[in-house]
Amino acid sequence: MGAWLEGVSMGLLLSAMIGPVFFTLIQSSLEHGFRYAMALAFGILVSDTFYVLVTYFGISLLVQFPSFEQILGFGGGFILVGFGVGSLVKKDKPRPNSGGLPVAKGKKKTAFLKGFSINGINPFVLLFWISIASLVGSKQNFSPTSVFLYYFGILGTVFLIDLIKAFVAKKLAKFITPKITFYMNKAVGIILIGFGLRMLYLTWFV
Repeated sequence: MGAWLEGVSMGLLLSAMIGPVFFTLIQSSLEHGFRYAMALAFGILVSDTFYVLVTYFGISLLVQFPSFEQILGFGGGFILVGFGVGSLVKKDKPRPNSGGLPVAKGKKKTAFLKGFSINGINPFVLLFWISIASLVGSKQNFSPTSVFLYYFGILGTVFLIDLIKAFVAKKLAKFITPKITFYMNKAVGIILIGFGLRMLYLTWFV
């Protein structure tokens, strides 16, 4: 139980960080609804789980390839800039009302892939999980069960809070006029471009 509570506290800390994933999640919930945002959040969860497995079982292997982080940084920066430009040039259109009907499978797949990619290509996410893997490795009293509960606490907390963010954003959608949505899309685009350019800068100069 102690390991799980430690994981929950770390998950709360991670959820409090505002990054490109946060803005993408809110925007997706407002534009496409909660189901779409839920699929996007699930993509983020799978991406994080993949990094957990890679860092926990292969952290020593990744260290041998210093160029891996740089490749990820450049790729992630350009993809974020691309998402941002897409938000800026996208034409404003009425937000469809699903009337409670299920979202099309193709749209859910797109949301999942978007969540997976926008989280997966962020090198700082990788660095975070590398630091967590190092922290777990330093805990001599952690049994395999404790390690599982620790990671389960982090991933479960982050996923739950992502769903809460999306749900709250959707509930507030009726107060969001088309004009506000238009400017919000532009703001999100600029923010994503900013994150992408910052990622490229840090990868190149730091």
